[in-house]
Amino acid sequence: MNKVFIVGIGQTPVSESWDKSLKELAGDAGLMAIEDAGIGYPDGLFVGNMMAITANHQAQFGTLMADWLGFHHKPALAVETACSSGSSAFRMALMAIASGEMETALVIGAEKMTDSPGSEITASLATAADAELEADFGLSFVGLNALLMRRYMHEYGWKHEDFSDFSINAHANAAHNPNARFRNPITRDSFTRSPMISDPINLLDASPVSDGAAAIILSSRPIQNGRKPVSVVASASMTDTLSLQHREKAVHLKAAEASAKTAYAQAGLSPSDIGLFEYHDAFSIMSALSLEAAGFCAPGEGPRLAKEGKIKFNSDIPVATMGGLKARGHPVGATGVYQLVEATLQLQGLAGPTQVKRNRYAMTQNIGGSGSNIVTHILQSE
Repeated sequence: MNKVFIVGIGQTPVSESWDKSLKELAGDAGLMAIEDAGIGYPDGLFVGNMMAITANHQAQFGTLMADWLGFHHKPALAVETACSSGSSAFRMALMAIASGEMETALVIGAEKMTDSPGSEITASLATAADAELEADFGLSFVGLNALLMRRYMHEYGWKHEDFSDFSINAHANAAHNPNARFRNPITRDSFTRSPMISDPINLLDASPVSDGAAAIILSSRPIQNGRKPVSVVASASMTDTLSLQHREKAVHLKAAEASAKTAYAQAGLSPSDIGLFEYHDAFSIMSALSLEAAGFCAPGEGPRLAKEGKIKFNSDIPVATMGGLKARGHPVGATGVYQLVEATLQLQGLAGPTQVKRNRYAMTQNIGGSGSNIVTHILQSE
């Protein structure tokens, strides 16, 4: 299998982009990555997106982007695995290069969520749940996560305010990221006073509806551009039941644990080797569950890591170093690629004020659904 390197990156600011269409946002990020790599058009295009059909009324998004970018007569593919679509697209491009099918590939993750009314976006997000067993009974995506959080609090004895440090940390880091949606710091008091969305999840527990796109060029060879080469040393994708009711244990992300263990085995690493973990903090409950499933703490101990300050960028296991989903924003199909772009910047020592101390290995974990499709990658600075 060929070694695979990240040789170009691009990202748009996460915001409400009223002046840009979905293809324009995706095209901007793609062109940034192509220019950054400086190797011309790659051999293939892989686009991660969840809601182009439902929110933007656009099918064939991969072909559309190939056309928009002048990427004709080369393979182009759209990939959908709900909120993990970006990482799934990255993984497919990675496998194409590692197998020798391609030498270079462009990965774009993109989502345009503000073109549709809030009720339509809520309905679109609910398609990541089991339609017959969950969505048809009126369970929204935030409702499913509220059930998880309520169960977690019951099993482990945590109070709602004990989750505040996840959001506080994300906002503190986003203040230094010019591409983040929310660059304002928050306090424990503002967290506890935030409006309730679906008890016990309040507004500051949840990531915002956003527009954005990020892109990466992958290659079988590193390029000389004055920056540290970054390679992909592990890639694992695992699934669990789509509905929560069929899980062996609702508050255990079994697919996250399996994908993390597979990634560690591929890279020959353990959790103690990871200097940065970009987790999928779409809701604060997912922050705790991801830390536990990936082996950074025991079950039920995720909130304690946050309360003790061990998740800060200059501490034991830095997370959400550029704001995470909570404060950078969560344009769902783009999120996995944003995570990988940010991890690349950290490994190259280009993360600015929130640069982590140990930047040899970084791990990203992107969650689709309520833990039903999870993709984990480990990157290494060469």
